[in-house]
Amino acid sequence: IYSAILTDIKKQPEFLDFFLSQNYPNPFNPETIINFTIPMRAEATLKIFDVLGREIEVLLNEIIQPGKHSAKFNGDKYSSGIYYYQLRTESFIKTMKMILIK
Repeated sequence: IYSAILTDIKKQPEFLDFFLSQNYPNPFNPETIINFTIPMRAEATLKIFDVLGREIEVLLNEIIQPGKHSAKFNGDKYSSGIYYYQLRTESFIKTMKMILIK
């Protein structure tokens, strides 16, 4: 018979790492959702760029709390094509591609 005595419990953080998911739907018309996870309180930006790398929209630019977050991008005023979205904090940066089809 196996017995154990529980002596210490260490709570693990709920979110262990940064994560930027593929937007959904993709391709999209005219709206898409971008989901991301932040493991700690951080100043974060989520920006949209055109295919030439020009910043066209800022969806987020603030200090956010740890957890799962989402942002909506509306492409009504943009033409069909490839766009990029980038999540950036002091210790993380990731860029992903999305396609707007009208």
